[in-house]
Amino acid sequence: MEFEFEFVELGGDAFAFRQEKEGELLAEITWTLLGDVMVMDHTFVSPVLRGQGVAKLLLDRAADYARSNELKMEPVCSYVVSAFERYKDYDDVKV
Repeated sequence: MEFEFEFVELGGDAFAFRQEKEGELLAEITWTLLGDVMVMDHTFVSPVLRGQGVAKLLLDRAADYARSNELKMEPVCSYVVSAFERYKDYDDVKV
């Protein structure tokens, strides 16, 4: 499956990248923007996609967004916290 994560404004200072198919949410990563910091608060992957590295693809897309907009990322959700500990890929965007 090809992943095209759509950038979504959720209202206020909340944003997401998400993958939907036929109205069903398949994957999503959300954050609240506080100044120049993306507070990463939620990651969701549908059971039909789990085990395929989709959560990391979402986080990679969010990290690319942070880099291109000169933002930093603060991990709050458990997946982002563990990914920041496990991978060096995100050292440049950590708060």
